[in-house]
Amino acid sequence: MQYHQEFFGTTGIETAEILKGIVDNIKPKLVIVIDALASRSIERISSTIQLSDTGIVPGAGVGNTRSEISKSTLGIPVIAIGIPTVVETAVLVNDCLDLFIQKLQDEAKSNDYLNQLKEKDNYEEIKEALIPKEYNLIVTPKEIDDLIENMKEIVAGGINGAM
Repeated sequence: MQYHQEFFGTTGIETAEILKGIVDNIKPKLVIVIDALASRSIERISSTIQLSDTGIVPGAGVGNTRSEISKSTLGIPVIAIGIPTVVETAVLVNDCLDLFIQKLQDEAKSNDYLNQLKEKDNYEEIKEALIPKEYNLIVTPKEIDDLIENMKEIVAGGINGAM
């Protein structure tokens, strides 16, 4: 199945409800779901794959929580494959701030304030500053189509090899 949003946006029916109908009628032994994840690091975008046997809650990473897809909701094991494809603006700013501070530290050689700032995770403070102005956007790399094509091949090969 392509994207959860396509089902819900087109039919108004939750993906979990559609899957439940399929499971009830076809009675597979297992369901494999693949979803995009919101990452807390730019470096993880399309460079990691998360596997889980606890299912997924589509949209949870971006504050648009949908119905859970899991063994408890479908009655059969659910293998979830998650691929980080987006970050919040707050993550992007925090990572960029770390890079900027590192550059300043490299040039200044010593600065206690910058050292303290670098050691601290500023994500929450940045997010709090962005939310009132609705600037905490969900961001994806410009080459996301190519990244998804690569990840598609990797995931498909892994599933085919495992089956």
